[in-house]
Amino acid sequence: MSLPHTVYPVSNFKFGVKNPKQDKVATVPEQLERMKQKYETEGPRRTVEAVLVVHQHNHPHILLLQTGGSVFKLPGGRLRPGEEELDGLKRKLVNKLSPESESLKMDWEIGDCIGCFYRPNFETIMYPYLPAHITKPKEIKKVYMIRLPESCYFAVPSNLKLLAVPLFELYDNVARYGPLISGLPLMLSKFQWVKA
Repeated sequence: MSLPHTVYPVSNFKFGVKNPKQDKVATVPEQLERMKQKYETEGPRRTVEAVLVVHQHNHPHILLLQTGGSVFKLPGGRLRPGEEELDGLKRKLVNKLSPESESLKMDWEIGDCIGCFYRPNFETIMYPYLPAHITKPKEIKKVYMIRLPESCYFAVPSNLKLLAVPLFELYDNVARYGPLISGLPLMLSKFQWVKA
């Protein structure tokens, strides 16, 4: 049974910029080394990411952040030790997508968890299941649907771009978007898109 999910046209939303947000580490090897160091004191890294769906030309599109030339990611990030998932995801969405003006900020409505991924080792690969021989994953990532209002204002750090990418471009496009993002069309197939 498909679940109804209302999506609004991308033209309903306003987009602006805000001060840049710098990553704590620049390269993938540095990120993995940092994760390894924190694992010793904090245990598995916990991350949360958000899927925001709009439509354009009657096709559902996912809002992705682009960093640098060809790195795409969902809005979200690492949770603080002891932080609840939904609280942490709201904090990350405010950080990455909310305007700095209090009057323009929105209350993020987090929906279903649509996927859970595990990093078994300090390597880039993540799986949509926990391999049987792994008792302590190095990272656990959960992906949540966001229910967008009919309209709102997004403000994106100036060193990032926010792109609306159609589902058909993501599908089976691992080479460009990686396994998680290119798998979103399958994860989202349980939803019936209701265009408003």
